[in-house]
Amino acid sequence: MTAVSGAGDRVAAAERGETRIADRVVAKIAAQAAKEAVDEPAEEGASPRATVTVHRETARVRVSLELGYPCDIGRQCGAVRQRVAMRVKALAGMEVPEVAVQVERLHPSGASLAAQGRIR
Repeated sequence: MTAVSGAGDRVAAAERGETRIADRVVAKIAAQAAKEAVDEPAEEGASPRATVTVHRETARVRVSLELGYPCDIGRQCGAVRQRVAMRVKALAGMEVPEVAVQVERLHPSGASLAAQGRIR
């Protein structure tokens, strides 16, 4: 006959299992964070895309995006890196030691087209 354990023998919640967050979920968080970080998104541009590699509690992120032209590309990429790392840490609880940002295309903004006389 087996003894019935009492309430004092319960296993702590942290020891019962684990929570796993799918790579695609972390990629969605990263893409949304990149979109939030860009000052003036390209009007005709595609939304940022992200791919991630998760190993235990660490995520390495690659973000591809399009920017409006002219802009300070270095500052925009730095803002994207910072925002992505912060949001993934806050929402998924993962450290992000690396965020690679790839600018795929620059789109002229409405202001620059007007300055060139293309829009009136």
